[in-house]
Amino acid sequence: MIIKFGFVEQSVGYHVRFLNEPGDEDITDRLDRVHWPSPAAGFAGCRTHCCLLRTAAPEACIDAFTPVQRQQIEVIEGDLLEGRSTDAIPKDIDVAFYLVHSMGAGDGDFQQSEATSATNFVRMVNDTAARQIIYLGGIVNDSSLSRHLTSRKGVEDILAKSTVPLTVLRAAIIIGSGSASFEIIRDLVEKLPVMIAPRWLRTRCQPIAIRNVLEYLVGVMLKPEAFGQTFDIGGTEILTYKEMLLTYAYVRQLKRTIITVPVLTPKLSSLWLVLVTSTSFALARTLVSSMMNEVVCRDARIKSIVDTRLFSYTEALQLAFEKISHRNVVSSWRDANYLPRHDRESGDNLEVPTHGVLTDRREVPFTRPTEEVIRNIWSLGGKQGWYAGNLLWRIRGLADTLVGGVGLRRGRRSEDDLKTGDALDFWRVLLADKSAGRLILYAEMRIPGEAWLEFTVKQQGSEKALVQTATFRPLGLWGRLYWYSVLPFHGLIFPRLSKTLVTFDRERRS
Repeated sequence: MIIKFGFVEQSVGYHVRFLNEPGDEDITDRLDRVHWPSPAAGFAGCRTHCCLLRTAAPEACIDAFTPVQRQQIEVIEGDLLEGRSTDAIPKDIDVAFYLVHSMGAGDGDFQQSEATSATNFVRMVNDTAARQIIYLGGIVNDSSLSRHLTSRKGVEDILAKSTVPLTVLRAAIIIGSGSASFEIIRDLVEKLPVMIAPRWLRTRCQPIAIRNVLEYLVGVMLKPEAFGQTFDIGGTEILTYKEMLLTYAYVRQLKRTIITVPVLTPKLSSLWLVLVTSTSFALARTLVSSMMNEVVCRDARIKSIVDTRLFSYTEALQLAFEKISHRNVVSSWRDANYLPRHDRESGDNLEVPTHGVLTDRREVPFTRPTEEVIRNIWSLGGKQGWYAGNLLWRIRGLADTLVGGVGLRRGRRSEDDLKTGDALDFWRVLLADKSAGRLILYAEMRIPGEAWLEFTVKQQGSEKALVQTATFRPLGLWGRLYWYSVLPFHGLIFPRLSKTLVTFDRERRS
């Protein structure tokens, strides 16, 4: 079985027991009894959770399991701040991952919360058959540490008091879409052509790709040579934060100017981040104080235990900017020459990006047969048109053609059928799951950014609704100006489109 535990803000979490099929051997024996944080534990917890599940069941993740596999998952809720709530955790576990933190808490003393959580975790693990605790902390090689890094080191010291051997992995900034540091970098570079920045941008750090972090977390699992050891983990480059921002701009093909000044105090720097980025003041204050500490690996001993190819910072950024996160890969696409490299991979569990994007979401309830609504969705575009604002759609297609785009001239392969990979006017079908009532389109028109249009039919009991979501990931300032300039047209088209999709009667029209 696999067990996991974690918390969000108030330390609410849960564990999952995954029961192996009879006769399972090889890597699943090694993962037989593992205790780790839940996806709710945050960025690293969620990624580790999926990574371990894929190791135990290749090409799978928790929401991609078969119905039989889902029946083998048992969920139990708990709270690390309330020690007694963890009493239900089973005793027969082998490995315990500790990936939780409270640095984004808006009130109270996060250092005390982290100490309490770690103490309760140790008490719980000591009462099990666990053979190893694995903790992901921060690099703490400076003599004078921020409150955040001091707390991380304090958690490490508490976990070390356990009777179970501890393995510590200390990382600097983790690069991956969804991490707090990465999203702040994204916001700063995307929004500001010129930055007046504090002097802590000159501080050095050694960023590491989330994929490498996951390889290390899984790689040290149940290896005796890692018991009782502490390892610094980092990528291939040592950069200043200014160099990280400028490299991000280069990857995104943006021209940016950064001017550092000595007058911004930590509090003013935190307020500056809150105004410019989507982070909270509590998190900004914690991160700013930590960015004044140099976080560079002291040694590379981890390489003798886990042999992996480390990604450069540029490679990590490119991985983070995958257009679609996918879980299952198929071998080919129709008309693959139209698609960027990473979009030639597809699967049954596609997710439209949620970070650094602008959205227009419409939800329309309906009572008619679900099949009729899905049939309307599957007939979008081509000769049928877009149900609402067809003249505006044609004008947009003409404008795209004039600037060298594909326009509307491609039409569609079939009048009433869509398949993954199909061209649909100036869209590409990324996912067409008719049985689930889910369609995802990716824009191939010339725009300063990336755009998706998603339709999902959801049903809960007798209540049914169509959810229509337009998502736009802007490229710099021009991308944001483009989005806001077309908002009036969205206001004319999207409400009518979603409503017409649930009311249009093809038989009556014919």
